[in-house]
Amino acid sequence: MIQLDSISKFFQHGRAGQVTALKEFSLRVEDGEYLVIIGSNGSGKTTLLNIIAGAERPSSGRVSIAGLDVTRLPEHRRSPWIARVFQNPYQGTAPDLSILDNFRLAALRTQSKNLVLGTDSAFKIKVKETIARLGMGLENKLSQLMGNLSGGQRQALTLLMCVMDKGNILLLDEPTAALDPKSAASVLRIANQLISEFRLTAICITHNLREAQQNGARLIQLQEGKLMRDLSGEQKVALSLQDLVGWFE
Repeated sequence: MIQLDSISKFFQHGRAGQVTALKEFSLRVEDGEYLVIIGSNGSGKTTLLNIIAGAERPSSGRVSIAGLDVTRLPEHRRSPWIARVFQNPYQGTAPDLSILDNFRLAALRTQSKNLVLGTDSAFKIKVKETIARLGMGLENKLSQLMGNLSGGQRQALTLLMCVMDKGNILLLDEPTAALDPKSAASVLRIANQLISEFRLTAICITHNLREAQQNGARLIQLQEGKLMRDLSGEQKVALSLQDLVGWFE
């Protein structure tokens, strides 16, 4: 479970140009819940994800994961629980390393940092079997450089790297924004499959209202750092695309 209590985040705090990204924001995300977040630019969506991930520290308030106060824990200390897929498919991977070496680096995320994880035969078999589920034929190209793959292929592999080990929280930061429609649909299909199969707690930011309507079991809208709407269950299912468009008119 992720619990945010009275989170505020100010940039340039106390200065003339102070920006309030979040203001007394509280949110509870249950284990296994799939939450989608929408909002205009500057509404606080990415700041919220950064605070959950530990990339930003709140100006005030408390963040807890599984009942543990992690407010002051930096990003790398939260990595055993949290994996993140970024908007830019080239941001979450190392382009000059092979597919196999990228999976090796990802596996270190949930390992003790004083351990060295090698790419032995058992690890290669595990990676190959994991990648085969994509149906892209990449399991036979483990030595290929990640930088030579398409954006959609890299996002799909990033998703697999996120779930290969013991992390149980997946943060999706506009994962399809830089992809063509076909690749975007493929990445979302893979994400939904993995979230369901591994019972992940997932939070997805999107500007695509159709994606927001069709994915996740809960939808919230942020506006100027505050929670404006929070719909789940039958309320979420009943939403039409036109309903969502109307929220921004």
